[in-house]
Amino acid sequence: MSNLAPIDSGSVPPDMDEAEWACRAKLAACYRIFHHLGWTMVIFNHITCRLPGDGHHFLINPYGLRYDEVSASNLVKVDLEGNVVDGSDSGVNYAGFIIHAAIHANVPEARWIMHTHTPEGIAVSCKQGGLANTNFYTAMLGDHIAYHDFEGLTHRPDEQGRLVASIGDRPVVILRNHGLLTHGRTAEEAFSRLWVLQLACETQLLSQSMAGPDIPVSDEATRHSTRDGDLFGAPDPSRGKGLFDALERVVATKDAGYLT
Repeated sequence: MSNLAPIDSGSVPPDMDEAEWACRAKLAACYRIFHHLGWTMVIFNHITCRLPGDGHHFLINPYGLRYDEVSASNLVKVDLEGNVVDGSDSGVNYAGFIIHAAIHANVPEARWIMHTHTPEGIAVSCKQGGLANTNFYTAMLGDHIAYHDFEGLTHRPDEQGRLVASIGDRPVVILRNHGLLTHGRTAEEAFSRLWVLQLACETQLLSQSMAGPDIPVSDEATRHSTRDGDLFGAPDPSRGKGLFDALERVVATKDAGYLT
């Protein structure tokens, strides 16, 4: 891996600091990776990043663009009230603002939030038992999964407090009847958690479609898997980096325009 050159994040605009541009470039890469993986719903759903600093400003995709149209420069900076603060003419999806703003404002480690409506994720979220600990991927998640009951389309601010209470300190969330969500201190950390959660859902759907009962993973094997999977714990800049970088190389080779 050491002989692979890092992706050039492009030139920093003269009216922007390097920290914000780095976040924009990374977030734009996330959107292109999600598009590559098929984790999209045309113009809906969101990946967000809380910008460094004391203010609660975060970046979100412009409402109306596909994920493969998102770039570092057209991401929208908003505050916790949903006000656009960077002069952008683009709007944002209010439902996305409700979910992401609540978590960014109340969970200090939630610098990056990723939310999907993949068919597999929604299917598992509709099951009364949720995610079953019966495979390699679920074992790595252990007891780090939170659940939040469905209250309808997320258009009401009063749900924010209940959502935060449901999540607590768990960075992997199954929104019942709705979809999947993860958060992390870095894009790579949040992404690696979502990657494993998505694979766990896909595997569960396949195994439960076959005749016969599934084999549950033992508590001991789960403890070992959660520890050795290294999706949680103390901050680690290398967590998820190899996976994320590999996928960013794929999307950059296809079209590096997201870095403009």
